[in-house]
Amino acid sequence: MPDKPSVLFVCVHNAGRSQMAAAWLTHLAGDRVEVRSAGSNPGENVNPAAVEAMREVGIDISAEVPKVLTVDAVRESDVCITVGCGDTCPVFPGKRYLDWQLDDPAGQGVEAVRPIRDEIKGLVEGLIKEITPEPQS
Repeated sequence: MPDKPSVLFVCVHNAGRSQMAAAWLTHLAGDRVEVRSAGSNPGENVNPAAVEAMREVGIDISAEVPKVLTVDAVRESDVCITVGCGDTCPVFPGKRYLDWQLDDPAGQGVEAVRPIRDEIKGLVEGLIKEITPEPQS
């Protein structure tokens, strides 16, 4: 793993789970990790319930826009994580691939999205411990 690993979160619409995961990783790891997210069939907007759930924990994803998954995004990432949608990513040697089985927040209210948000936070915290060196004190 390079000094500054790169992580790509992928789901179908890039409107909920992958956006929350990317936001958590950016928030918790800061500049120690390069973060991307994308979808195989991106939606038009980020899920409003996901935006609200993240706002509740002080993270603003309201300006994020769903992005299309590209081969280059996978090629440029050290870790590719699908988030519960069974998406297929292009496979390149030397990459680490993970699949996080997460409930789909599409069509759900913020009450249903909060536990998904919190589960993602826990997964991201574990990922950070695995892929980043400890910060120097």
